[in-house]
Amino acid sequence: MRKLFYPWGLRQSLITRPTVGALMDLCEESYRHLLRLAPGMCDLRGQYHSRAAGHVDLYLDVLEQARYTSLVQLTYYFDRRDGRRPDPNARLRVYHDAGQVEVLGLEQRALPVQTPPGPLTLGQKWRANLFLSKWLAYCVLQGHRFSSGLEPQTLQDGIPLALA
Repeated sequence: MRKLFYPWGLRQSLITRPTVGALMDLCEESYRHLLRLAPGMCDLRGQYHSRAAGHVDLYLDVLEQARYTSLVQLTYYFDRRDGRRPDPNARLRVYHDAGQVEVLGLEQRALPVQTPPGPLTLGQKWRANLFLSKWLAYCVLQGHRFSSGLEPQTLQDGIPLALA
């Protein structure tokens, strides 16, 4: 497993102009992290959640499975005054043949890396995928894991039944 090397610090990586090659390396790193979270990603269908003692539950919704790709939504749910809300909420395209994960959409409140509607610029893709890579690594370190041996849960109004 090749470890991605950032020749600058995290702050610098957020403001430095990225390259397509560096973005591809970042997407490969995210793929490796995602496979550690969901080793049977190609076999998963439906909604799953992972519990890691002392940490917030992590939710995975497999929206679409194709021969070489998966479309998934990954999120935490938090209680807010106006109900339970996903945060961060990432929509991801997983390319199994290329070994990469691409952020298609990202909503979260902690850092200014929201993805606007429409095509993203290279800089926007870099920031969103950098956030994803760091978040996936954090989830792996917490001990989260999704397995194809688990029964998928159904969602009610976009909220897992365990939380509804």
